[in-house]
Parts: sequence; C-alpha cells; structure tokens
Amino acid sequence: MTSIPAPIWLYDGVCVLCSGGVRYTLRHERDHDIRFVAIQSQEGRALAQAHGIDPDEPDSFLFIEGGLALAKSEGVLALARHLNGPVRLLLLGRALPKRWRDWLYDRVARNRYRLFGQKTSCDMPDPATRHRFTLPDSP
Repeated sequence: MTSIPAPIWLYDGVCVLCSGGVRYTLRHERDHDIRFVAIQSQEGRALAQAHGIDPDEPDSFLFIEGGLALAKSEGVLALARHLNGPVRLLLLGRALPKRWRDWLYDRVARNRYRLFGQKTSCDMPDPATRHRFTLPDSP
C-alpha cells in the first residue's frame, strides 16, 4: 500500500498575512496533516526554485498536493478544501474564471506587505506543531 504524501504549503514566513494564514490553518484544518515550509528556509528556497518562484521576490505561495504544485488562486482554493470555518466560503470563487481569480490574487500578493505588514523573521512554531514545519525525509 502506497501512502499519499501530506500536502505542503510553501508560504512567505515574514508576511503577516501569510503567517496569520498558517496560524488559522493550524486551528481550522480538517485532517491536521499539512506540512508548512517557509520560503525563507533552505528547503523552502529549493522548493520555490524547483517550481519557478523567486524565493527572494515571491509572487505566490504554493500548495503542493498529490504531486501537483498549485499556485495563486488555485493554491488558495486547494488549501481552503482542507479547512473548516468561514474560509470555506472562498470555494465559491471556483465559479469565477481563473484569470479573474489570479488577477485578484496578484493584487493582494503585490501589496501584502503594505496592507498587512512584514516581520523581520519567521515565527517559531510551538513545540506541539514544530514537526509539521519541515519536509519529511525522503525514503
């Protein structure tokens, strides 16, 4: 039996909006299996570069699930499917054309530091969830 790898969220660890999203996800996720990788980490930089994202000027997060790397609005929708609570209303966005969703995503992403703030370093996860902030070792 082959196990399905846990989803991975590559996020901007110094972005206040992104870090808040990680905290929200930890409180509201359904299966408690998402792995979180800050783009500022060594493994995050490598993962970003492997998927065509500049780790020094990230314009998107990635949500990697089932071997697919989903960026921008597709990544947001994939993440929302793993959550409970009001964020699931974002799933209604599937009714919009992808280019409209991505246009909106790009506006928020481009202005995220100005609108929400930027930290000087990534948050340290609490001991109970720290194991989920690294990628599992490859077999």
